[in-house]
Amino acid sequence: MIVEQICTRAVKSCTAETSVADAADLMWEADCGSLPVIDEAGRVIGIVTDRDICMALALTGQPASDLPVRTLLRPILHTCRPGDEVRAALHTMRAHRVRRLPVVDGAGVLRGMLSFSDVALAARPERLATAADVTDEDVTLALKVICTRKPQEAKIPEAQPTAFV
Repeated sequence: MIVEQICTRAVKSCTAETSVADAADLMWEADCGSLPVIDEAGRVIGIVTDRDICMALALTGQPASDLPVRTLLRPILHTCRPGDEVRAALHTMRAHRVRRLPVVDGAGVLRGMLSFSDVALAARPERLATAADVTDEDVTLALKVICTRKPQEAKIPEAQPTAFV
């Protein structure tokens, strides 16, 4: 099974200069949790998620209409190609703990979006799967990795003044 067989092709996107407010509106309209961020040539330069937006608004205190999407972009972008095996795309999701991959062509132009949900819905029971299929077990194992909390850096509690009584 290959990515183009199960990915969503009609995908909303935004640009780096789109406001976070407008990006959230696009997600609401499309009933999705992420948007690929594209440049003027349609090449994917990043991805913004609903969680990215929530955290940015909570941590910066800036109005959503004043905050451009470019401020939320991560330095590393994980993608897949339409002709990639779904198994390979699931491996990328698992390895990098992401739930969505922009689908791009050889020039990096957006061709769709592959979500973990797409993969889960296409998975087959182990007993019915061929070597090319993603199995329910593959999905379960990937989900366990993706959902595992990231290790937190040890935080040293602030020194408290000692009270003498």
